[in-house]
Amino acid sequence: MTGRFELSKSPNGQYRFVLKAANALTILTSEQYETKRAAQNGIASVQSNCGSDDRYERKVAADKRVYFNLRAANNHVIGTSQMYTTEQAREVGIASVKTNGSTEDIDDNT
Repeated sequence: MTGRFELSKSPNGQYRFVLKAANALTILTSEQYETKRAAQNGIASVQSNCGSDDRYERKVAADKRVYFNLRAANNHVIGTSQMYTTEQAREVGIASVKTNGSTEDIDDNT
């Protein structure tokens, strides 16, 4: 079983997607997009960039928790992870995006 994308529309009319692992946990969350097409392009960008380690920006939050951003070739942030308590857990999250991010399974909940 592989992960899947879930595309949704927020109450303010904008779109976003999340990438979920096979266990249904959210591993990557997108920004808000003005159009459904832009959100779909974001999914395509995850699919094409998720396999490259150099696309992952490893970050530390002010409260010392760690997280990562997945960036496109143009350096734009495609998605952001949850917060992790250890660097090891963050690396597991990155590995999960690498494994699941190329999925073509998209649940369109718009």
